[in-house]
Amino acid sequence: MSEINFPVLNVKMVDINKVVANDYNPNKVAPPEMKLLKHSIEEDGYTQPIVTYYDKNNDVYIVVDGFHRYRCAKEYFQLQKVPVVTIDKDLSNRIASTIRHNRARGTHQIIDMSRIVIELSSNGWSDSQISEHLGMELDEIIRLKQISGLKEAFANHVFSKSWEEFEDNLKKNT
Repeated sequence: MSEINFPVLNVKMVDINKVVANDYNPNKVAPPEMKLLKHSIEEDGYTQPIVTYYDKNNDVYIVVDGFHRYRCAKEYFQLQKVPVVTIDKDLSNRIASTIRHNRARGTHQIIDMSRIVIELSSNGWSDSQISEHLGMELDEIIRLKQISGLKEAFANHVFSKSWEEFEDNLKKNT
């Protein structure tokens, strides 16, 4: 078993103007759930920090998980600072982290998930890597690829040679 990290032990308060949304999160929250999240924060406070990646070049914290908690802080409560933890991962692994966090809680928009799968594929991730890191079955990945269009989705796919062998055997028998 690999060593478990505890970013949650390093919560810090960050100026809310240094926190920015990522541009890939497929999770959407309907107005009733957003209202419930607001009420939950009013009743219980911030019980979970916002998970971020610190972009040193731009001096901003990019949200990996907790976008809707961030929205509440900014839009409803006009907080000046928010609690964050940081993880240090490349973009593909941050995307995977976002998806894992979201899938552990609920559902995703299918078209947006399809785009995520295509992006990870075009970044060189195999179907088995996507399956492992996003907690998806291979058939789900294939269905999401089909939604987005076959050419781009299967550009890096390695197909078996079973058809060639079938055709070769057919020629031999005729």
